[in-house]
Amino acid sequence: MTRPNILILMVDQLNGTLFPDGPAGFLHTPNLRRLADQSVRFANCYTASPLCAPGRASFMSGQLPSRTGVYDNAAEFASDIPTYAHHLRRAGYHTCLSGKMHFVGPDQLHGFEERLTTDIYPADFGWTPDYSKPGERVDWWYHNLSSVTDAGTSEITNQLEYDDEVAFNAVGKLYDLARRRDDRPWCLTVSFTHPHDPYVARRRHWDLYADCPALQPTVPAIAFEDQDPHSQRLMAASDHTAFTITEDDIARSRRAYFSNISYLDEKFGEILAVLEDGHMDRDTIILFLSDHGDMLGERGLWFKMSFFEGSSRVPLMIRAPGLDAGLITDPVSTLDVVPTLADLADLDIAEIMPWTDGHSLAPLAGGTGTRPPVPMEYAAEGSEAPLVALRDGRFKLALCALDPPQLFDLEADPHERRNLAADPDHAAVLTELTAKMQARWDLGRFDQEVRQSQARRHIVYAALRNGAYYPWDFQPLRRASERFMRNHLDLNDLERASRYPRNVGD
Repeated sequence: MTRPNILILMVDQLNGTLFPDGPAGFLHTPNLRRLADQSVRFANCYTASPLCAPGRASFMSGQLPSRTGVYDNAAEFASDIPTYAHHLRRAGYHTCLSGKMHFVGPDQLHGFEERLTTDIYPADFGWTPDYSKPGERVDWWYHNLSSVTDAGTSEITNQLEYDDEVAFNAVGKLYDLARRRDDRPWCLTVSFTHPHDPYVARRRHWDLYADCPALQPTVPAIAFEDQDPHSQRLMAASDHTAFTITEDDIARSRRAYFSNISYLDEKFGEILAVLEDGHMDRDTIILFLSDHGDMLGERGLWFKMSFFEGSSRVPLMIRAPGLDAGLITDPVSTLDVVPTLADLADLDIAEIMPWTDGHSLAPLAGGTGTRPPVPMEYAAEGSEAPLVALRDGRFKLALCALDPPQLFDLEADPHERRNLAADPDHAAVLTELTAKMQARWDLGRFDQEVRQSQARRHIVYAALRNGAYYPWDFQPLRRASERFMRNHLDLNDLERASRYPRNVGD
């Protein structure tokens, strides 16, 4: 059989509430809007964990952090955990990554046959949290609110430099794939770091949002003493007392964030144009998603690390042959990507499904089937014990051994203003969801495993930074002697093979 090609467009920290049915109306995103019109759009997709490395390891493997052991941004992603790249490669696909995936550990491929760029973040254990020191801040790697107070414009930044390179390499790879030098089907993952803070954008994108109606949050800042305990911990982790956040700071941060969504849309346009020009668009699945969201000042919170909608909800759109475009409102998860791709590419992954937390979305997208309640976990910076959550129908319940439960009715209260956990009218719902969660999670064991992992990594990191240091960061290799014209090649053959289309009218 001829299997479809797969193009995965991934972004970082994109708030899913901005994609209620494709991109919100105020966003200047013509390419994403066109893709949305052709795609199944999942309005209520959740990350497996609202932080980069855990969320991405779960997206790639279909397993929650409690299975992968990737609890935080410095936890190793073990080489023996199958990813969608492994499944596709085993089935004969060429698998390639351009951009970020925040792999920690010496394995920087995890099933990808080829990687075109290094990562933007370190691959070692240096960012390991420490539950044995609750409340400790390590300023050189913890978020602080300077991302908000320093928001504005710049023509080049660390992140713009990175994403420009990601797009350049992805475009080059697609041109190479269009020349059909390799008969295998392919899976190209293009993963950007925007719109992740710092909130800094290029002027031409910034100017698109001069009259944006969404520059202030829907839910105003909540005083520290009135926040729930986990939100208080997140505010402390962000060093909130060292900054005074004004309405202008908020507006500039949100404007830059929206501007960077337009920047990404511009890059998507470049990539999709090559896909179409190379006559590969008709037999290619396109999947668009983010690893987690961003609170964007809602409730006075920024960044991610929370189960509130802005942080935990992400966009997910799938364009695939045989799938009719439309809107799905059932709650789903980034955990579902692995079994969904297997379904769409006709791969057999039955042997690993008992250890997978995801479910194929192909039946749901086709108008049949349901997805069980959606689980989430968080056990990284700003926490002092693991947190878990379950989205079940209209309700979402979050639990932590240190905190009172948080229960929200997202149909009646989409902005999560009212915690219903102490409401007698919702006691039965609380009891039912708590029982489901207790059947799934042993929070005491989860906490112990996280603490053991942290302790081991602190020892190993200290040892490896003592004396000669050999980094795990991925080093892209370009074989210059095999590029362009070299004397072991025939110029006529090279010129013919490098041209696509081969002739006018192809």
